[in-house]
Amino acid sequence: MVDRLANSEANSKRIQVVEGCFGAAGQPLVIPGRVLIGEGVLTKLCRKKPKARQFFLFNDILVYGNIVIQKKKYNKQHIIPLESVTIDTVADEGDLRNGWLIKTPTKSFAVYAATATEKSEWMSHIGKCVGDLLEKSGKAPTGEHAAVWVPDSEATLCMRCQKIKFTPLSRRHHCRKCGYVVCGPCSDKKFLLPSQSSKPVRVCEFCYLQLASAGGGMMGLGPRSDSYSRSGSKFNNVSDDDDEEDSSD
Repeated sequence: MVDRLANSEANSKRIQVVEGCFGAAGQPLVIPGRVLIGEGVLTKLCRKKPKARQFFLFNDILVYGNIVIQKKKYNKQHIIPLESVTIDTVADEGDLRNGWLIKTPTKSFAVYAATATEKSEWMSHIGKCVGDLLEKSGKAPTGEHAAVWVPDSEATLCMRCQKIKFTPLSRRHHCRKCGYVVCGPCSDKKFLLPSQSSKPVRVCEFCYLQLASAGGGMMGLGPRSDSYSRSGSKFNNVSDDDDEEDSSD
């Protein structure tokens, strides 16, 4: 079915509509062989709180963005190559139900569907697309992935020292290696994680020691000078505001 849709006029028009909804700030989406598999609103677990985001599943990429006007305008486009994606189910907890993890070497996060059926459809379609891509390329599944960030609301104390309480003056930070919410003193070092950034990124003391030991300490940097400063789904048959906030302290 995907192969038959790849060169169809209807498929091309649907992708053009999605591309147009992101406007000039979005990346071009229409390329030969690309098929729009499905789309829908999912709740993305962001750093501050869960937020509704529009997702589009293609046969080779996953695209999502902020909803400005439903079905008409989206911004802050993010494109994830499916070849690097692995997914894992998430157990229901309180109001957060029907979720799963989307994990890549660059970024990992949790999303939640409105119903168990939608979750099953999303995971099935994503899994099939990833499997088809890996089979065609002959590549092995991605073994390394970025940590899923612990939401701010789940930590009132530093998750490493268990002593410093977070306040407007004692800010929360995230270790890019383990995803823990940590205080400034416990995350005053940087380390180069090439899959996440071309520059050294903030890591906690525990992860820094492990990374430095494994890598000989050549990619680590000392204390930071700033450390103490302040839905529904529709399928065809075939880590501060949201993501800026996810990737910053």
